[in-house]
Amino acid sequence: MRTQRGRGLRDFQQRFALHLISTVKMELDIQCEEMSPSRWAELLSTMKSCKTIRLDDCNLSSSNCEDLSSIINVNPSLTELKLNNNELGDTGIEYLCKGLLMPSCSLQKLWLQNCNLTSASCETLRSVLSAQPSLTELHVGDNKLGTAGVKVLCQGMMNPNCKLQKLQLEYCELTADIVEALNAALQSKPTLKELSLSNNTLGDTAVKQLCWGLVEASCNLELLHLENCGITSDSCREISAVLSNKTSLIDLSVGDNKIGDSGLALLCQGLMHPNCKIQKLWLWDCDLTSASCKDLSRLISTKETLTEISLIDNNLRDSGMEMLCQALKDPKSKLQELWIRECGLTTACCKAVSSALSVNKHLKVLHIGENKLGDAGVELMCEGLLHPDCNIQSLWLGNCDLTAACCATLATVMATKQCLTELDLSYNSLEDEGVRKICEALRSPSCNVQQLILYDIFWSSEVDDELRALEESKPEVKIIS
Repeated sequence: MRTQRGRGLRDFQQRFALHLISTVKMELDIQCEEMSPSRWAELLSTMKSCKTIRLDDCNLSSSNCEDLSSIINVNPSLTELKLNNNELGDTGIEYLCKGLLMPSCSLQKLWLQNCNLTSASCETLRSVLSAQPSLTELHVGDNKLGTAGVKVLCQGMMNPNCKLQKLQLEYCELTADIVEALNAALQSKPTLKELSLSNNTLGDTAVKQLCWGLVEASCNLELLHLENCGITSDSCREISAVLSNKTSLIDLSVGDNKIGDSGLALLCQGLMHPNCKIQKLWLWDCDLTSASCKDLSRLISTKETLTEISLIDNNLRDSGMEMLCQALKDPKSKLQELWIRECGLTTACCKAVSSALSVNKHLKVLHIGENKLGDAGVELMCEGLLHPDCNIQSLWLGNCDLTAACCATLATVMATKQCLTELDLSYNSLEDEGVRKICEALRSPSCNVQQLILYDIFWSSEVDDELRALEESKPEVKIIS
């Protein structure tokens, strides 16, 4: 038996939001709530004093935007407005922007992701970009703005009044034709620090042109996201040039692009350059194999700024993982997060993982799920996890072919390692015996696990009652299933 246990979530969200309103009068944060007219009227009176308003997934429409426009006009302290996943439409944005264009508006962050906007909204938003120097963040991803619409936004960015620092354009149906307008905006906008263009069909030629523009631009770009943009190894030399020329760039994501081992080798030339100060590198689903792990190992062991790397869904296999583990043992490695799910790993690499865990004091997050580690592999890993030098805080072992046989050792880790606060054991055949052992560890006063994730694990009604009782006795613990 598996029980759905998200009890009273909406009631909790409403109570929590009202608590924030009544006690702080600074922040309104509500998600996934159908707004009745009476509820909306109740909230409107409180919004006039809120510094932050977040209303994601609240079934808002253009009529609500008229009210929000008035709130913006009368509340000069409002600096963040988040309206993601609401059917606002172009008409709603037109209403909203009337308030945004008022002299009293001091809004800094505007989130309009997945709001059913089209290119028609871009002319109105261009006016806001041109007129409001307070606006530093614009998130308009998941809207069908198209290349023509975003070209209009770029015109607004080029206005001297525009001080935009973050621009998010994921899933906006952009094509290669957008790059010329983007480069022109980049040249005129030294304030821009974050640019996300993921999930648009740009292709190698456009990405090359973008990179040439970034190298020449005066902006100190810190974040560049180009996931699923049709990139191959052909444009990796140009991305590498950005890495070696832009010392400000600390966050690069090129996941879900088929760059392959040859593309990774080119990227590493830029990553290893002394000018490169990369901190976060996402390379998930990039068609990498164990052949890339030599370059990756050199990067991990020598680039002391690198703190987070994602290699999810690459066929690195045990031989590649062993090379990465050797790099983690290097004293110069400062990596804190390693995401290596679904990489073809087995029990055979777990001794190397354990050895790295026992030596590396910096690693805090290890996502190694969806690999066939088995009970024997996790038993080996636990030897490293129990070492005094291991400081793992978040451990993900979902779908690793585990059974109850390894749960006693995992329970020892939970009860012993007070640094461990998050554990994912989803999609494993733990059954009642295994879940009970984990629960026993949670009851221990020395256990600091605050979030236990148990998706798709089957247990009896008796065990479900035990889990409910455990949550009641330790309200700080969240058991997600």
